Amino acid sequence: MRSFWKEFKVFIARGNVMDLAVGVIIGGAFSSITTSLVNDILNPILGIFAGDNEALAALAIQLPGGGALMIGNFINAVLNFLIMAFAVFCLVKALNHLHRKKEETPPAPPEPSQEEKLLTEIRDLLKERGA
Repeated sequence: MRSFWKEFKVFIARGNVMDLAVGVIIGGAFSSITTSLVNDILNPILGIFAGDNEALAALAIQLPGGGALMIGNFINAVLNFLIMAFAVFCLVKALNHLHRKKEETPPAPPEPSQEEKLLTEIRDLLKERGA
């Protein structure tokens, strides 16, 4: 049982888990932005076509038992999801592009050793004498 907890502790201490936690927190903050975008900007624009600014949000089908199918709220949630998914896609695409560029850059050739420098000088001197 102790090895399980040790392994768990190592897992939690990894940078990836911390990055994931930061991503979740930032994602939660970003979701309020997308909610505002949908509710305050997209819904009024869609309301122009429906004839009422609140038409999409108020779109509901009344059920015989007293409940209602809130179609407008569902459409808002789908729009929020699509905007969030697009933003995450763009972010991942940009990060992959940066990583790919970093990998494509060939490492600089190593500096010649002192012995190689001396041998190069000897070779050049022998060439000068022979020419």
